[in-house]
Amino acid sequence: MTPRSIAALLALMVSAAGCASTPEAAFNSQAQAVEVKRLPDGSIDDQSRCEWRNRQDRDVVETAGTGSVVPNVRRVFAVVGQGIDRSRILVCREADTNLDGAKDVVRKYNDKGEALFEEADTNFDGKIDVWLVFAKGRLAEEKLDTNFDGNPDEWKYYSNGRITRAKRDSNNDSKPDVWEMYAPSGKLERMGVDIDNDERVDRWDYDTDARRERDDKERAEEEEAAKKAAEKAEEARKAGEYATAQDEAAAEGDKKPAKKKEKTPATKKAQEKPKAE
Repeated sequence: MTPRSIAALLALMVSAAGCASTPEAAFNSQAQAVEVKRLPDGSIDDQSRCEWRNRQDRDVVETAGTGSVVPNVRRVFAVVGQGIDRSRILVCREADTNLDGAKDVVRKYNDKGEALFEEADTNFDGKIDVWLVFAKGRLAEEKLDTNFDGNPDEWKYYSNGRITRAKRDSNNDSKPDVWEMYAPSGKLERMGVDIDNDERVDRWDYDTDARRERDDKERAEEEEAAKKAAEKAEEARKAGEYATAQDEAAAEGDKKPAKKKEKTPATKKAQEKPKAE
């Protein structure tokens, strides 16, 4: 390398160092300053959806979840009773899952500790896009905003923890145009499509395997029911024939001639005594 080349390289390094005002910039980092939002009282606004601020009947516990070195999970308890009867009941739980300082998942509970509903911001844009509803602590309904326009476009319904049916808005007109029906096993069985946008099914598409399984199950249930009905009828017929036979035997017994009564020795002697002349 010639002296001129070395000088040019040194000049380039000095120039680059002058442009890089921080170590992050020197290493081409994408680090950005995050604007911290604050509430009127001066505390940081972490977009909490639990009701706990300025409430004497609430107890708050902050913990650090998996992968976090700072508290990112908040549990809010309702304080009930006094003295030795004082207790806490979990009423709300929220978490900052991407550690950006804003709570993006919140779940609320009833006074039995059973989940009521949950809301989540899955793309971290500050808007809720998932809504869950629970019944007796188990998932019953799910609404999704898949295009993140603020409105749900998928609705799913569950029973005993398994999906039973769903509907979707595939053309973003806020009206469902696809309906899905699921087998008890949770497998998609048939799908209805609204072609002319009148919110009515114009065509049903079936999963042939699922439909065959359903038909086989229904046929087996019908055959089993018919078999039990036939067995019951046969038992009733036999019971009826037995009763009839008993009635006939009793009737035959009534028709038999009465047994001739044998005469006693005194009767015979009276009959043999000669009449007085």
